[in-house]
Amino acid sequence: MNRNTGGHLVALLTILVWGTTFVSIKMLLEAFSPTEILLFRFVLGYATLWLIYPKPLKLAHKRQEIYFIGAGLCGVMLYYFLENIALTYTFASNVGVIVSIGPFFTGIFAHFLLKGEKLSGNFLIGFLFAVAGIILIGFNGAALQLHPLGDLLAVLAAAVWAVYSILTKTISGFRYNIIQTTRRTFGYGLIFMLPAVFWSDFSLNLERFAERDNLLNLLFLGFIASAMCFVTWSQSVKILGVVRSSVYIYIVPVVTVITSAIVLRERITGLAMLGTALTLLGLFLSGSKIRFRVNRGGAAVEHPEM
Repeated sequence: MNRNTGGHLVALLTILVWGTTFVSIKMLLEAFSPTEILLFRFVLGYATLWLIYPKPLKLAHKRQEIYFIGAGLCGVMLYYFLENIALTYTFASNVGVIVSIGPFFTGIFAHFLLKGEKLSGNFLIGFLFAVAGIILIGFNGAALQLHPLGDLLAVLAAAVWAVYSILTKTISGFRYNIIQTTRRTFGYGLIFMLPAVFWSDFSLNLERFAERDNLLNLLFLGFIASAMCFVTWSQSVKILGVVRSSVYIYIVPVVTVITSAIVLRERITGLAMLGTALTLLGLFLSGSKIRFRVNRGGAAVEHPEM
């Protein structure tokens, strides 16, 4: 397996896990508040990364600290905080669709802020197909109902994740151990999370952890969805670039609807299946590069590459 293929595989596996987290969170919300879930999963993730690689990160330049602070603020605290607040003001389907446009913001930001990360026609066409598919999955043919405040918060969450992706790409250029950089990002995220903990109805209430389903879902969110997947996502961004890795976010709703059908017994409709097909087509178009070569007979040949 070459490095490029490995990057795509890592990105895909990461998104497959993240797409199932909505089901785990939905199950945990019966016993935990959104703030409690967020804090517990990242505390577990932070501790896991220390156990895996118990070596402090020493920065070569103090000014690099600002990138870790920004990544912790955006990718760990603000993104999830804005998403959770948005859910209280608008429908979950609205949030699911709007947050999935994150790759578009990522593409725009990267185009202007990063070298070698320019937008292409394929990316924009793929974006349109993917959004059409995501809308079919999220709304399932129902009429779109706008809720300005909640929908705006969801847009901000998508933009914040794009900023996090840009910062992750920059941090990867520092050439530190990826576990150490992810752990440092988690640390700052937890610091920024503390005010929300004090202002919310946070409670330890350890009896909840004795419930098997609660414990298993929290361990999944902490060890796998946080500790492992943030590391693998940073690796995919490092290999593929921020734009090509971000398009895999399009398939989060696809994974969620399939997981919901299996675990929660929710029905998959024909519109959801059509939306899945359009989303996957959009993913392929956005992530592909079409190269043209003229053969000896004068005919143009297309070579799509992911």
